[in-house]
Amino acid sequence: MTSEIQLWQRYHEEGSSEARSLLIERYLGLVHHVAREVEQRLRPAMELDDLVSAGTFGLVRAVDSYDPSRGVAFSTYATPRIHGAIMDELRALDWRPRSVRERQRQLDRASRSVEAETGGAATAQEVASRMGVDLTTYFRWRSHSLGGAPLSLDDPSPEARGTVAQIEAASGREVASIEDVMAREEMVARLRAAIEELPERSRMVLVLYYYRELNQRQIAEILHVTESRVSQIRTDALRRLRIALQAYHEETR
Repeated sequence: MTSEIQLWQRYHEEGSSEARSLLIERYLGLVHHVAREVEQRLRPAMELDDLVSAGTFGLVRAVDSYDPSRGVAFSTYATPRIHGAIMDELRALDWRPRSVRERQRQLDRASRSVEAETGGAATAQEVASRMGVDLTTYFRWRSHSLGGAPLSLDDPSPEARGTVAQIEAASGREVASIEDVMAREEMVARLRAAIEELPERSRMVLVLYYYRELNQRQIAEILHVTESRVSQIRTDALRRLRIALQAYHEETR
């Protein structure tokens, strides 16, 4: 196994893109550590995966600017940059009124509480019951907290950006069936689980492409791979997700 010192030498002296990618992958655990600390301390209205996505950009910048000759450990150098990237993302998304942000935190706490008891993804009905509200109120609160927010991997296509509230406003009538919305929530939970089972690099490509809305050329520059390789990774990841969703639909028939 190539040592860390050798990787830094190859990257700085030879400009090795392979060494750069290996260094980024080696320190992704540090990003997860910082993201979990932020989540536990601030309880932000962002999923852990989204915090990790933001922190990964801080890691990439730290790898590109780090100078081993200064005698500072990379983890010491990178940690504040990862933390700063996460906080920058939180500030950029912190456009909602305080009451809406607090409601989102309540939804998150209720969801985590249910998941801790059941060991599975919380459904809309379970979260609503835990909060002591009906489903109509739950979906109204959820749509308020998500309305206009950036694209998430829960909704991996531009067509899926609309919230329940936006659908109602466009159609001028109530959503046809609460059961349909609940089914969609369950499908989203299955999709989230399938995403978490993907390899780290596949998840990173999906986050960069769908959440950060970067093109394949930009992603290739970040990962130091070819555009065709980015396309292959994305295609394979989407194929796996389609298989998972197809299995879900067959189970629910």
